[in-house]
Amino acid sequence: METSAPATVQPTTVGLRYGVLTGLVSIIISFCLNVSHLEQTPAKWLTMIVLIVGTVLAQKFFRQANDGFMSYGQGLGVGMVLAGVSSVLGAVFSYLYVTVIDPDMTARILEKVRADMEAKGTMTDAQIEQAMHWTAIFTQGPALAGLASVIGLLTGLLVSLITAAILKNPKPEFE
Repeated sequence: METSAPATVQPTTVGLRYGVLTGLVSIIISFCLNVSHLEQTPAKWLTMIVLIVGTVLAQKFFRQANDGFMSYGQGLGVGMVLAGVSSVLGAVFSYLYVTVIDPDMTARILEKVRADMEAKGTMTDAQIEQAMHWTAIFTQGPALAGLASVIGLLTGLLVSLITAAILKNPKPEFE
């Protein structure tokens, strides 16, 4: 009678599952912040906390499902798949929100950015106009979705690098 080793989960599978969950929770939080016009307050960092918690939970689940072992690379893989899925979901949501649900959001953001620049008093009118031009480009449509994806992936990479280093537990080489 053959004994087979217990099936282990793959980093991609865990990353996909937790990426969808993390993305959906982040979307719900973002939607609530946007609807209440709190998208430019410190409350926006709640989505970062969701990403960190989601990554830690995914890596812990992966490690537990693999008999308590997870290499640094596997932890990084879980985190990056999670970040990729979560950031794509967030980018699609952001695009749909600013183009369909609340097209006035871009104008609100631009007004706040202009007011903040003028309040600082460190920029000339020409510099403010130039900054507003570029801000307007990156807060609309496809550019917003692309920027959100890139920022989500870079943030996920940073979080994954740190959490994988903390949670790793590689298998002993000679066992």
